[in-house]
Amino acid sequence: MKLGFLMGYSGKQIHIPIDLIRHAESLGYDSVWTAEAYGSDAVTVATWVLAQTEKIRVGTAIMQMPARTPAMCAMTAMSLAQMSNNRFIVGLGASGPQVVEGWHGVPYGKPITRTREYIQIMRKIMAREGPVEFDGSLYQLPNKGDGTTGLGKPLKSILEANTDIPIYTASITPAGLKCAAQVADGVFPVWMDPDKYSLFADDFNAGFEKAEGDKSLKDFDVAPFVSVAMNDDLDAAYDSLRPWLALYIGGMGAKGKNFYNDYAHRLGYGDAAEQIQDKYLAGEKLEAESLVPNELLDEVALVGPADRIRERLSRWKDAGSRGEVGSMLVGAQDPAVLELLAEEML
Repeated sequence: MKLGFLMGYSGKQIHIPIDLIRHAESLGYDSVWTAEAYGSDAVTVATWVLAQTEKIRVGTAIMQMPARTPAMCAMTAMSLAQMSNNRFIVGLGASGPQVVEGWHGVPYGKPITRTREYIQIMRKIMAREGPVEFDGSLYQLPNKGDGTTGLGKPLKSILEANTDIPIYTASITPAGLKCAAQVADGVFPVWMDPDKYSLFADDFNAGFEKAEGDKSLKDFDVAPFVSVAMNDDLDAAYDSLRPWLALYIGGMGAKGKNFYNDYAHRLGYGDAAEQIQDKYLAGEKLEAESLVPNELLDEVALVGPADRIRERLSRWKDAGSRGEVGSMLVGAQDPAVLELLAEEML
């Protein structure tokens, strides 16, 4: 199993822990991942990290698709891959309606259709087999719709490309998981229980069947985010992670339109998810956080003293040996945590 770690997105000031990244690189970590919301962007930070490192791969988790055309994303990926000895990983996501329409000012549209068409166009551009033409539901190249001049023509990329640049998607819905398995090289299922791969199996298999060639799990990287709270005080460790899950389950979307809340239901925590969401949307965030079950935290994260974390890593090792998890993307920026995981997993 490969290890990566998540930088997350910035606050008011951009902070890039380059010494920690280089340390992870020396420990054998495979990747480090940038992010974006509505502050710093993922690509600029990834570019800076690639320029300051030698071996570790750098990915975006995620680049918001509605913020960029597929061609712009392909140009970015091709440029960074060429300049970094093929160390750049494309991580894409649909984001959510609040950010897409409120921040980027474009319609949210159909996220699964967007993902499929977006990656198909990127692959065509990187293949450089000829001028790119595409007639999709959301994207048309050349665009001949309302407001266009009619002067657009199919173009072939000037830049040579590595056609093996990995493309991952962030997906947790059944339709999104099928789409990822069909058109992408990997998926970020946000958080997952390594003992519940069965939640994904049918969707992945359905996507593999639609993919070109004889695609299977061995060709596809399941790369969940795994938050780590290492603390000799177990209660304090649990409490440090409650705001994270409460935000996603309770606050990432409206009532009935929260994919993470739906996901918590599928994981078996439907009653808690409903209560967390009700409290969160009512502005009672602390109460919502208090309702996040310890059992859920233990399933999707690593919590507690070092010896407890070592013991609970066995679940992840088993999932890796079954081929059901290919990468653990660690949500921690503590050198001791990165060292412990490298010692146990690499």
